[in-house]
Parts: sequence; C-alpha cells; structure tokens
Amino acid sequence: MTPQIEAIYRRESRRVLATLIRLLGDFDLAEDALHEAFFVAVERWQQDGVPSNPRAWLVSTGRFKAIDRLRRQARFTPLLQAQADALQAAQWSEQDLEDDRLRLIFTCCHPALAPDAQAALTLREICDLTTEEIARAFLATPTTIAQRIVRAKGKIREAKIPYQVPSRDELPERLDSVLRVVYLVFNEGYSASMGADLTREDLTREAIRLGRLLMELLPEPEVMGLLALMLLHESRRVARTSAGGGLVLLDEQDRGLWDASLIAEGCALVEHALSTRRFGPYCLQAAIAAVHAEAPSAGETDWLQIVGLYDVLLRAVPSPVIELNRAVAVAMRDGPLAGLQGVDGILARGELLDYHLAYSARGEFCRQLGRTEEARAAYEKALLLTQQAPEKHFLERRLTELNQPR
Repeated sequence: MTPQIEAIYRRESRRVLATLIRLLGDFDLAEDALHEAFFVAVERWQQDGVPSNPRAWLVSTGRFKAIDRLRRQARFTPLLQAQADALQAAQWSEQDLEDDRLRLIFTCCHPALAPDAQAALTLREICDLTTEEIARAFLATPTTIAQRIVRAKGKIREAKIPYQVPSRDELPERLDSVLRVVYLVFNEGYSASMGADLTREDLTREAIRLGRLLMELLPEPEVMGLLALMLLHESRRVARTSAGGGLVLLDEQDRGLWDASLIAEGCALVEHALSTRRFGPYCLQAAIAAVHAEAPSAGETDWLQIVGLYDVLLRAVPSPVIELNRAVAVAMRDGPLAGLQGVDGILARGELLDYHLAYSARGEFCRQLGRTEEARAAYEKALLLTQQAPEKHFLERRLTELNQPR
C-alpha cells in the first residue's frame, strides 16, 4: 500500500464503513466490503491514479463487492439472493454520500446494548481501535472485548436496531451513553493505552469533531461540558511531549505552547454550561481543566478550588479514578503525605490494583517524602502495568534518579 493510499485509509475508512453499514444494513458484511474495496483500490489506483472522490469510489466498490459476495453465497443459502437483489435495486449515487458516523454512534450506543458493549463497539467501528487497545481502555482482556463486540453486533441484527439518529424527544435519554463513548475515544487519543507515542492526534480530533456535531444536534449543558473538557485538554497536547517524544508533566510544561484559542473556547463553554445550573460530571471536569488552563504558572494554580470541585464531582460520580485525581490535587494543596494517604486508602480497598497511574502517583509521593525503597517498589509496579513507551521511559528515568546520590 502506497503512502497516499495509507493516508486515505486513515482519513476515510471509518466514514466509508459507516456509509456501507447504512447501505448494507449489516456490520460484518460492511466490514468485509470495506476491506475488499481497499484491496481493489491498492491494485487499481497504483495503475490508474487516485480518483477525484476516493470516498465515493470506495463506497460504490464496497457496495458492489457486497452484492457479489451475497450472490455467491446464495448458492448455499437461497435467502441471500433476495437480499442481494434488494441491494442491487436500491439506487445509490455520489449525491447520497453522507457523513454517517453520528448515525452509527447512536446505533452502537443503543440502550438495548450493555454499556460496556456500546463503548467497545463504537471504539472498534467508529475509531478503528484494535481489541487490544480497547481492552487496555477497559482494563479487560482482548478476548472479553472481542466477545462483547460479537454479541453487540448480534443484538443489533436480531433486534433490528435502526440505523438512525433518534428523534429529538428520544435524544436526552440516549445521550449519556454517547457522551461516555465519545470521551473514551478522546481519552485513548489524549493518552494512548499502548505504543510508541503518548498521544494519537487522529483520535482526539475525531472525538472533538463528534463533540461539535453533538453540540449542533443537542446543545445541552453536559454536551457543552464534554466538548469544553476535550478542548481544554487538547490545548495542552503539544506541550505534553518533549522534542524526543518523552512525557512532560503538567507542572513542567511550557505554557507558551498551550493553544490559547482552544482554551478561550473551552472556558467560554464551561461558563455557559455552569450558568444553566443543570450541569453534571463533564461540566465539573471541564471546570477543573479550566482552572488549570487559566493559571499563569503551575505555582499559581488554585488547588483549593480544584480540590473543592473534585469533592463535588465525587459526590456526583463516586469513582476510584476520580478519587486518585483528587489525591494528587490534595498533595499539591497539603503536601505529599496527604496525597499518599489518599492513594493508600484506595489501594487498601482493593481498587485500582491494576492501574499503573495509582502506583506512579504513590511512587512520586514516596520519592518526595524520601521513602526511597517504597518509591522504587511503586515505580517498578507501575512500569510492569503500563504498555506505553513514553510512560515507560518516564518511570525508568525516575528509577534511575532514585539510584543516584541525593
């Protein structure tokens, strides 16, 4: 595959798949059609050149490949002939080419599906994450994730779940799961679960694009909050890595690299959402991000306000991960011993035992307290649990520093 075709695959494959699912009405058939269309493209485009509208070409080719596949299989399953004839009869042209991903998200997040299946299916079908990447996001095994995806597709097929954006009356009750999934997509891009790179810009931009689409569709406070949260985090993405790709902690980042336009947009959305008095967890998380974004320097961060916001957030959404983040904020306000006590309380309850950031935080607090052996054990545990190269290098550097004379 040439670099140009690879770029088209990265840019267009999820759009093409979403449209093929709409046209064909079947996830597996659409996925096979997508792969066959790109296989043909690799052969033909290298000889004939890339068409002026590659997405339309891929959709059209994939559709015909699906029809041919059904007709071949109809020799053994006669009912497939009727399906092939119906698809052939349904006219399609480039004028019908739409961006179908929002429809696909609502299908993947249908309430008939279990919440974990909704997220796994969306990450797989909309964002092209592998089962291994999704498993890291869910702290689950790849086999478990694969089973969830297979069951979700079967449920959509058996229950004849419609491939459409819900009516305006149905939108609010369907929105929570969609927001959760969009945020999971963003998180995978903002802090990749594995690999050589800390971030995946394609995923953060995709999640923000989907957030903007949701804002157009339903400008509710929590939609504003999620979009604001993503924009404020995205504003810092460039500063989170060094020139060599290494991890740069928040208090060490060059704030001159932060994107002022994204910060301004995010803070304005936070203010608007909070003014409605109908805000929820995403708005509160965005408010925390806004406090960070508006601080002129790390030393001038209003940690008292951040801890207060985490207190409100924890009451709204009890979560050990949020509690861990609060412990870090408490450490910044009250010192490393207070932070360590918070982390140890979480681990003592048997929570976050497989979460590398919990041990990384513990290692940092112990290091600051001069408890070298405890710090080393915590960093080593975190190193075993992370699969992301920049985080591994950061932890290895911390371990090396512990071995040097103070």
